[in-house]
Amino acid sequence: MELPLVVGVDGSDGSILAVDWAAGEAARHGLPLRLVYGSLWERYEGALPSLRLQRPSERVMAQHIVASAEERVRRLDPDLKVSVEAVAAEAVSALLSEGDHAFALVTGSRGRGELKGALLGSVSLAVAARASCPVVVVRGDKAGPAGTHRRILLGAGDPDTSHEAVRFAFREAEVHGCVLDVVRAWRRPAHENADLAPVAESVEHEAQASGLLDALVDGIASDHPAVRVNRVTVEGPARRVLANRSETADLVVVGARRRSGHFGLQLGRVSHTLLHHAACPVAVVPQHG
Repeated sequence: MELPLVVGVDGSDGSILAVDWAAGEAARHGLPLRLVYGSLWERYEGALPSLRLQRPSERVMAQHIVASAEERVRRLDPDLKVSVEAVAAEAVSALLSEGDHAFALVTGSRGRGELKGALLGSVSLAVAARASCPVVVVRGDKAGPAGTHRRILLGAGDPDTSHEAVRFAFREAEVHGCVLDVVRAWRRPAHENADLAPVAESVEHEAQASGLLDALVDGIASDHPAVRVNRVTVEGPARRVLANRSETADLVVVGARRRSGHFGLQLGRVSHTLLHHAACPVAVVPQHG
């Protein structure tokens, strides 16, 4: 049984952008698309009887939101297999539960009712931090979500957080038919003075970064011979390097460690920076175990 690509919908502009991106992604992978709206309407309906005539019930609104999203997808791709569900559960819980049986979860960068000045909505951040499957937060300028750059960007992190992210990035580059840029950022140790450090020591640090990059990529690259790979080592903070390079990418992929039994945010500074500032959609891929 094929796992679906699940997208969280809530009627917001960010949600609509996520639905459009997810529809294209599901078609490329040949996956069914599942549209999910989570809300605790059962808890709130009837709590304020004086307002009943002034606004539709949350249940009716939920049904309208998923129906509108489904109609939008069917206009975009009539052949795509689509299912919808309005779940009587808090949005984060609903999506995390769906993620246990999903190829990936897709969300917008900010949902309905969240602060317009916020760089990233709380639902998207919580889902990216805690989901058991890859999470794609659709954000950035129009060029990134539209896929006009023809380039996937992979942040090559430490081996214990990156193997699944590497596999995910190669699959994305293959189905998109585009270039995969694999970037490993490196820095001199804090005790070294950048102005006085010998050239030989800088070469050594860069060589170590290059070796780690090759170790991550080589085995998986052989499984995807059609993917053209650019391997790059760059001196500087990884979060800044990747955020800058996201301006010319259609998707940036990073890995995240999931610690068994630990509840709460587990995203590092690189993931946090990209989720708030990247110029294109961001995929956070969990490394289990």
